[in-house]
Amino acid sequence: MAKRNALGRGLGALIDDADKNRDENSSISEIAIEEIEANPFQPRTTFDEEALKELAASIKEIGIIQPITLRKVGDHKYQIIAGERRFRASKIAGLKTVTAYVRMAEDEGMLEMALVENIQREDLDAIEIAISYQRLLEECKLTQESLSDRVGKKRSTVSNYLRLLRLPALIQKGIVDKTISMGHARALVNVKSPEDQLAIYEEILKNDYSVRKVEELVRLLNSPAEKPKSSAPKQRHPEEYGELKEHLSRFFKTDVDFSLNNKGKGKIVIPFGSSKDLERIIGILDKLNG
Repeated sequence: MAKRNALGRGLGALIDDADKNRDENSSISEIAIEEIEANPFQPRTTFDEEALKELAASIKEIGIIQPITLRKVGDHKYQIIAGERRFRASKIAGLKTVTAYVRMAEDEGMLEMALVENIQREDLDAIEIAISYQRLLEECKLTQESLSDRVGKKRSTVSNYLRLLRLPALIQKGIVDKTISMGHARALVNVKSPEDQLAIYEEILKNDYSVRKVEELVRLLNSPAEKPKSSAPKQRHPEEYGELKEHLSRFFKTDVDFSLNNKGKGKIVIPFGSSKDLERIIGILDKLNG
């Protein structure tokens, strides 16, 4: 079996290694379609039928460019390690045989190869990737650090995908259906309550909120509400107080303000911008007292 750390360089590197050591653990052959069965560890949950038909048309015209990878599980019986999409398209194209690498692999190694190969494809949705990461952690006994090495991603990236699995099923389905983006989902993960997550999700659908808008909503939701400074409503300044405010502001050459409650009590505030400005105001008051 190929060295385990070869998986970190992707399936292409793994197949290259297998090709170099073909006599030991693999061979390339023309295998009958009817002898091949689907991968029981296949992490992909959906296949785009239209895309399969397009690939089938290409295969019918020029053949399979990259062989699929199989493991032998019995006499004239093989399971797909990698390349199920190409296999399905070949059946649609009416091929009787496909070119394949035949490898020796135990179930755990096969699962790991299949998961890593699929993760590195660009057409998986974020939830499929997250589930594949989770299976690598649980079923292949990998740590997040070794997993990030296997798939060639930063550990923080792996963590962000895994966190999506904490979201309610309805929101996860929205990610799969592309109703919301990965950016929306990452913002919703930061909301503690599933009820609040679903409420914001409904608002996204209703108002077509951008990711930035959702991030803003989440920040407001997570921020502690500011306590009102006073439960008593502020009384509006009578007109003469406004005139007095303007007169004092001109006199002190600063923006003088009033604070007045509903009982008629309050204070006059004379702000200053520096120690020198304070000395200037004190000088004016001293002249008034003199």
